[in-house]
Amino acid sequence: MEEAVQIEQRANAVQKSIAPQMSIGGWFITFILLAVPFVNIILLFVWAMDANSERRNFSRAYLMIIGIMLVISIIISIAIFALGASSGIFG
Repeated sequence: MEEAVQIEQRANAVQKSIAPQMSIGGWFITFILLAVPFVNIILLFVWAMDANSERRNFSRAYLMIIGIMLVISIIISIAIFALGASSGIFG
């Protein structure tokens, strides 16, 4: 009997630690906020560092995608500049 009570207490503790799911309206507002320049980056960092946020994993993945795209665009820009410089366009 005592073991059943302990199992129920553990289940209640786990259920309390799980954040409630966001509604469609919550996600809609999230995407609207992410469409605003500069606010989106700030909010992504805030949500990524929040321990109890529904948006935590989404924010981390979004920041990773932004970082990967930034690196790719820098590499492409350097390659285009190098090709242009080697062809004599710039001088």
